[in-house]
Amino acid sequence: MPKQVAGNERKWYVVDAKGKTLWRLATSIAVILKWKNKVDYAPHVDNWDNVIVLNANQFAVTWKKMEDKIYYSHTWYLGGLKEISLGRLLEKKPTMALKNAVNGMLPKNKLRQKMISRLKLVVWTEHEYKAQQPEELSL
Repeated sequence: MPKQVAGNERKWYVVDAKGKTLWRLATSIAVILKWKNKVDYAPHVDNWDNVIVLNANQFAVTWKKMEDKIYYSHTWYLGGLKEISLGRLLEKKPTMALKNAVNGMLPKNKLRQKMISRLKLVVWTEHEYKAQQPEELSL
């Protein structure tokens, strides 16, 4: 299990996704979740910050990606390939597109699940994490 360095407290950040481009937003969030924006970055140390994303379904995409971007999944049965467009995914699961984008930018190792668990996606403009006193982050 990764250890936490003494003297470093986990910070909470709030990001508003309204009008931001999906992949630029996901890149900035992934850097914060990986803790690469800190000077004392070490990949094995568990000092990752938490990120709250407001309006997680109101991001912008370029070109015609709402119809053209396709997400694939397979049920592991014959003929079980499922596909869904970005626009349809936002109707069914509003926060899943942003979570998939951030998850794809995190390192593919045992720590990935812990990093993605520190991402809190909210569809509204209010959040329930006021007790943690999060900092407003403009990207």
